Amino acid sequence: MSAYLSLLCAIVFEVAGTLMLPLTKEFSEKLPTAIMSICYFASFYFLTLALRVIPLAIVYACWSGLGVLSIAVLSYFIYGQELSWQAILGLFLIVNGVILVNMYSTQ
Repeated sequence: MSAYLSLLCAIVFEVAGTLMLPLTKEFSEKLPTAIMSICYFASFYFLTLALRVIPLAIVYACWSGLGVLSIAVLSYFIYGQELSWQAILGLFLIVNGVILVNMYSTQ
């Protein structure tokens, strides 16, 4: 499996786990809590696969930056959470930071 495909899987599972957090109702709902835990475990597993090839700084920048962006966008559609223009600007800067890290990294 490609390292970047592993990283993408890690991001998808992390986003899915984070989106499950409100459904756990402070870990009192068993099924959402179990699904969230499995998603986080899978995310870290795929992160370790990506780390075989990609340096930690790049993996973490992509995982966290794209995860934050995805969660912000999906929480708008799923949970109806609004974002201020300042938050949107911050997300834009995060994405640009991830792009810069990938463009100018040496492997």
